[in-house]
Amino acid sequence: MVSTEIIFDSMRKYILTLLVAMPAILWAGVQISISDGIDNQSVKTKMETKMSALLTEINAAQASGRALNFTNLNLSNSVQMSLSMLWENSPFMCMDDEIVERCLTTASGYQVRNIPLMMKPRADRNFGESEYQEAVISFDRQGNIESFYLSISMNLYMNVIKDGNDVTDLRYRQLILDWTERLRTSYNTKDIDFLEKVYSEDALIITGTVIRSTKDNISQPERIVYNSKSKRDYIAGLKKVFAKNKYIKVTFDDIKVTAHNNKPVYCVTLHQGYSASGGYHDDGYLVLIWDFRDENYPQITVRTWQPYEINGKPLPEEDIFKLDDFTIR
Repeated sequence: MVSTEIIFDSMRKYILTLLVAMPAILWAGVQISISDGIDNQSVKTKMETKMSALLTEINAAQASGRALNFTNLNLSNSVQMSLSMLWENSPFMCMDDEIVERCLTTASGYQVRNIPLMMKPRADRNFGESEYQEAVISFDRQGNIESFYLSISMNLYMNVIKDGNDVTDLRYRQLILDWTERLRTSYNTKDIDFLEKVYSEDALIITGTVIRSTKDNISQPERIVYNSKSKRDYIAGLKKVFAKNKYIKVTFDDIKVTAHNNKPVYCVTLHQGYSASGGYHDDGYLVLIWDFRDENYPQITVRTWQPYEINGKPLPEEDIFKLDDFTIR
């Protein structure tokens, strides 16, 4: 039986998609309220005020077809830069004029998730139609906005969180989801500086390519050939991809997190969709091994990509890379 929550979420996305055709100016003013999850009333009010002002400015900019104006928003330079990069890749708007969401407590402060956005690619990008996404806004303990980025769905988020074995594991899972969402957004915004920082200097990067061959004019079964590269080569390749594509879209629609037995190291398995304005598209499994021995600067030590299908069938689960396939020092 399909849960009521899933049905409601699907209906909500469908309704919001229909509303995208309405004049954006009707949605210029946004009021966001926090229902629960934080006891400090002054910080709560500050967060609500900052979110409402930011989302209202986003809708006003979308309605006027202009760049974001940060003059009265009191945002840090890093948040302004991140928003500007996301906006340049694909302007967006908040589709609700009244939002009520709960506050989540994180290791460094607070988060408000489930913020409904409609991404509206620029006409010159020739890259698909408007698309529903959700955003997450993170705050420090004083209620200042620390980040704004695209998020995985709340259902996926809660599925990972509920598997936490204890308080420490739960904290790491929150960090993992936070950094993984930042990683996804960094590809969409072509934030090469973030990517250079998050991959360790000796990261192992493996990419699987489907090889199709014939023998005696008979098609042979497809096979996957794996190639590895250094971080330097991977980043150099990304810079070229970012330069030649006006628009890049990365999506995660499934996620699984596995913990190491005795180290703060986690394996994150994602079903990833990747599209670029040049017409390239792939669908596959992204596996990331995150090392959280320095919680402030976690590092990706392994990145693998494998095709979603081989010989017309989904890649068998036992063939997808796992934590045990790698030696953790």
